[in-house]
Amino acid sequence: MFQFHDRDLLGKRRTFLKFGTSTIAGLGLAPFIGKVAASDDSLTNGRSVIFLFLHGGPSQFETFDPKMQAPEGIRSATGEIATCLPGITFGSSFPKLAKLADKFTIVRSFSTGDGNHDIKPIVGRDTFGANLGSIHARFAGTNHPVTGLPVNVLLQPQAVDPTTQAGVTAFGRFTATGPLNPSYSPFDPAGAGGDLKQLTRNVPRERLDSRLAISREFDAIKSALDHLPGDSTMRDQAFGLLAGGLEDAFDITREPPHLVDRYDTAPLVRPESIRKKWNNHKNYADNAKSLGKLLLLARRLCERGAGFVTVTTNFVWDMHADVNNATMTEGMSYMGGPLDHALSALVEDIDARGLSDKILVVACGEMGRTPRINASGGRDHWGGLAPLFLYGGGIRPGQVIGRSNKDGSYAADTPVGNKELIATILERTTHIERVRQVSGLPNEISQIMTSWKPIPGLV
Repeated sequence: MFQFHDRDLLGKRRTFLKFGTSTIAGLGLAPFIGKVAASDDSLTNGRSVIFLFLHGGPSQFETFDPKMQAPEGIRSATGEIATCLPGITFGSSFPKLAKLADKFTIVRSFSTGDGNHDIKPIVGRDTFGANLGSIHARFAGTNHPVTGLPVNVLLQPQAVDPTTQAGVTAFGRFTATGPLNPSYSPFDPAGAGGDLKQLTRNVPRERLDSRLAISREFDAIKSALDHLPGDSTMRDQAFGLLAGGLEDAFDITREPPHLVDRYDTAPLVRPESIRKKWNNHKNYADNAKSLGKLLLLARRLCERGAGFVTVTTNFVWDMHADVNNATMTEGMSYMGGPLDHALSALVEDIDARGLSDKILVVACGEMGRTPRINASGGRDHWGGLAPLFLYGGGIRPGQVIGRSNKDGSYAADTPVGNKELIATILERTTHIERVRQVSGLPNEISQIMTSWKPIPGLV
């Protein structure tokens, strides 16, 4: 029997890895990979989050609340499409998601609070200046206790395609930690300059010491694995996981080619098809090149121990129809198809792997768009309503929560804001009662855990 210990955030001794031959013999590979090595007194419950930040502010009309009964100039400029839910329609850019609408939840009464360009709700006033993943890491720890994988990860286009532009920082830092220690900052593989070996250097000393102790026992564990009956591939992968496999975790070429193709959004919008009159034409191209592969990488990381993965494709949803940004109809032709394709691939993939309870997917931007289309064919900034997509994480699927008013400008009922969204994410991923007993939390974080309420009706 091999046992290794650390201390949880309450200071209690816990076993984070324990193996004997009987334990190894009873392991199936998939549940072992998917399970976070957390004991009964862990502050987190083993769920992961993929937060897709739709930077620029997508329209509520052309996504999930088309308002086709409203006058022209207010209703969706791209029309609507029926979903598999009776009486519910989406914008016509989303045929694949429409067929899967019984698997996720849309909130039509969500507001981010203002129409400013920033990076809320992932980093903002309601997260006290910290990436929401950094708050999660404060409870979960900075690294997975077995694989060493960073718990908190930031994925931008260069993480999967070096030909894309660097991440946008003009509207806020996705790596911010606010009142928390900088060690809780998201790991950015693109910011690492491709040097994934630095992942090991980022493992805290106590984790590194434990991993060195594990390595001294690997020969014995490997021997036990070698003598197990059954598939040798399973044995090899199980041992590879124990050995770390950090660089492997970030390598989507190790996924089956057909699955990479299913996620890939690059063929949907070729750079040469995007009109160069828009100053942000490179942003549209980068989104198509990277979005699907970023979500595939996010799923791969969550399956291997990442707890919170922020995904963003830079600044692409600001459809004013000005010198920088396309009109609503043209902009959605660049953006709608890739989002529909990538999100539907993620939902189907997570479902097929039996991980829908273990991974929570959130998609929203920093705001919505104005009810009335402007004279140039775009929509301007609007803080009154914004689209919100939620899947997995143990929430009840097939729902549309809340209603917007007649012109889609404000919530008609069940108003939901950033605080409710943040509380939902933390409630789905932590043991709230245990977290409330933790001493030494910044007052701001304690406030979230004690007084904010999750979105009603989700579970």
